Amino acid sequence: MTTPGRSAAVELPPETAVVGGGRMGAGIAHALLLAGSTVTLVETDSAAAAAARARVVRAVERSAERGTLATSAHRVLSQLTTTTTIDGTASAGLVIEAVSESPALKASVLGAVARTVGPSVVIATNTSSLSIDELSLATPPAGRFIGLHFFNPVPASGLVEVVTGTATAPEVTARAVGWVRTMGKTPVVVRDSPGFATSRLGVALGLEAIRMVADGVASAEDIDTAMSLGYRHPIGPLRLTDLVGLDVRLGIAQYLAKTLGSRFEPPALLREMVSEGHLGQKSGQGFYPW
Repeated sequence: MTTPGRSAAVELPPETAVVGGGRMGAGIAHALLLAGSTVTLVETDSAAAAAARARVVRAVERSAERGTLATSAHRVLSQLTTTTTIDGTASAGLVIEAVSESPALKASVLGAVARTVGPSVVIATNTSSLSIDELSLATPPAGRFIGLHFFNPVPASGLVEVVTGTATAPEVTARAVGWVRTMGKTPVVVRDSPGFATSRLGVALGLEAIRMVADGVASAEDIDTAMSLGYRHPIGPLRLTDLVGLDVRLGIAQYLAKTLGSRFEPPALLREMVSEGHLGQKSGQGFYPW
């Protein structure tokens, strides 16, 4: 699906909010700040809020070091507020949920946001695979709900998958496409389907690479080198799995196996590594040591 009307950049709402300040949420907040919006970042408690703010501060400071800020890091960070209450989203014109990939948790958070903001406020989810239609049930009216799937690490990634549900209003899609361009990223518009476009293809490749390691076809390093040099992928599927998190990949694969069939059944090796705590970069060990 092509982006509607090849929309130009559209000014972001003066105030935006991100719920969830982990690596993805902090990266999204960073992108919104650099695009000129005032951002409220919502976390569960004061310690998590402080850690989330620290992530954004580091990202903004790195942008300053690279010379990509239009103003000072201090000025950009003055537009960031962290809070531990969902009420912090009340004045936002766009709210992006970026909590863990749990349907129940996302529905709970999105429902709380929908009860806090006005009915015309756009609510987005950063899910990488869950159904937009199902999540929209928590955010009436469903026409204002959309998927904005950012990629990790957000500051370095040039892509955002704009995922439309059955009820998503065309004007909301057009605004979302424009906002993505304002953040300096390229949007692709995808109809709601399990795994969308990127997770579906990326997981399929990653699972097959894991099966090849389990079968002794080649080492993780050689498989990744083959894909990087032979197919010009910027990073191999196994190193990417380490960066995404083996537990995250396992969760997406389980969901895709349930919705699309056995071809997405997670390999035994992936299950074993997750059960042993080998989750990739965040645990210090995956297919590579970190």
